[in-house]
Amino acid sequence: MRITISGRNIELTDGLKAAVEEKIGKLEKYFTPETEAHVTLSVEKERQKIEVTIPVKGNIIRSEQVSNDMYVSIDLVEEIIERQLKKYKNKIITQQQSASNFRKEFIEKEIDSDDEIRIIRTKKFDMKPMYPEDACVQMELLGHDFFVFVNAESDEVNVVYKRKGNTYGLIEPEF
Repeated sequence: MRITISGRNIELTDGLKAAVEEKIGKLEKYFTPETEAHVTLSVEKERQKIEVTIPVKGNIIRSEQVSNDMYVSIDLVEEIIERQLKKYKNKIITQQQSASNFRKEFIEKEIDSDDEIRIIRTKKFDMKPMYPEDACVQMELLGHDFFVFVNAESDEVNVVYKRKGNTYGLIEPEF
């Protein structure tokens, strides 16, 4: 597994690099040697943040952790990714093309699937075209964290969502 470490507003000391390589390196037991992991360490005010992105065919495995101590964030992110891999293993591997990034031992190992994904409710609603700003207002009025709508400018289905710091994000399809 190849680990690429970058930093934003932080000096990448040898200690930090070693901690990242040790913790994220524990994930090597799941992936093939050519799998790449992108790690970004950043500091914003008192927030010590680590973002880990591991692209595998058809999916992206990602986790972001924030704490007051970068070493704590590093510990947490490794645990979260390991939990994600175990929880979603069957779903990820079912798409055969993505199996090429994972080690044979991980693919063949049986994992309890008591965390099975179950859709328990389906909603249908009329989607009238609107602008992203109007969709944000509607989302706020509903008290939701995201809102699906038809973009009046592009005529495509988009999603607006709340971000940290009282800001919003827009997800647009890419074909």
